[in-house]
Amino acid sequence: MVVEDEPDIYEVLLAMFEMWGIEGVAFVEGEEAAAWIDDVDSGRFLGELPEMALIDIRLPGPIKGHMVAQRLRQSPALGHIAIVLITAFKLTPDEYAEIMAFSGADDLIYKPLPKFDDFKQRLETVLAQRRTAAAPAPPAAAAAAGAANSKPAADAAPSAPEPVSPDPVRRDKSDQA
Repeated sequence: MVVEDEPDIYEVLLAMFEMWGIEGVAFVEGEEAAAWIDDVDSGRFLGELPEMALIDIRLPGPIKGHMVAQRLRQSPALGHIAIVLITAFKLTPDEYAEIMAFSGADDLIYKPLPKFDDFKQRLETVLAQRRTAAAPAPPAAAAAAGAANSKPAADAAPSAPEPVSPDPVRRDKSDQA
């Protein structure tokens, strides 16, 4: 999945993916990407789903790249994919931390993008890390970990609700006309 509004970078990314034998979806605006995520979650998209998303942080329109990434993380169907943000703007350490925490992204790459082989290696590393994190634990290890960490139900602390974004990414029904 590519979400990039700069035509030259958009074309380069798609060409690189084609050379690597990767097919996917691409969008130039956050609104398009958010609508597609909604389509996937509602079952209206039945194609193959991406394992990774490359998303420009600064997109035109009200839905920015970090918001698309956050929406991906909230998606029941796509929440597990690797997310790499890209930007041409130098972020302060505070901006970097805020965007990474808000978006749930796995990595951030500054433009100009790295050389072909370096870029491919970096993306493969992020994808491998995401696959490892998503892999189920072996049954014996999972049972041992569960037994070591289990508490009686009465002692279990309720889980905290997830924070709600002040910047909603979902479109409401009136926007679909």
